[in-house]
Amino acid sequence: MTYIVTDACVKCKFMDCVEVCPVDCFYEGENFLAINPDECIDCGVCEPECPVDAIKPDTEDDADGKWLKINADYAKAWPNITVKGTPPADRAEFERETGKFEKYFDPAPGKGA
Repeated sequence: MTYIVTDACVKCKFMDCVEVCPVDCFYEGENFLAINPDECIDCGVCEPECPVDAIKPDTEDDADGKWLKINADYAKAWPNITVKGTPPADRAEFERETGKFEKYFDPAPGKGA
């Protein structure tokens, strides 16, 4: 099992999870974070840190493994992030919205840190 970042992170990107990760397996996109499933040690400390419940065990993934694939693919393309950055100023507008990936996801890399 590994942990994955899901739809709720898009446009919210709080990054509380980043600072508690003991193996630095988070990668930063412009408006989303990804977990590298090959680096995640399944400790679960990141899951309760997310204020919007965007981090889930991969056992709760879609039947086709959509989120595991998204996390794995973008973790290879984006910079590693180890320090909590500043979340988007407009994040409160998107916290409760669903279906954000299809509407707002930006594949551009973030700054990393």
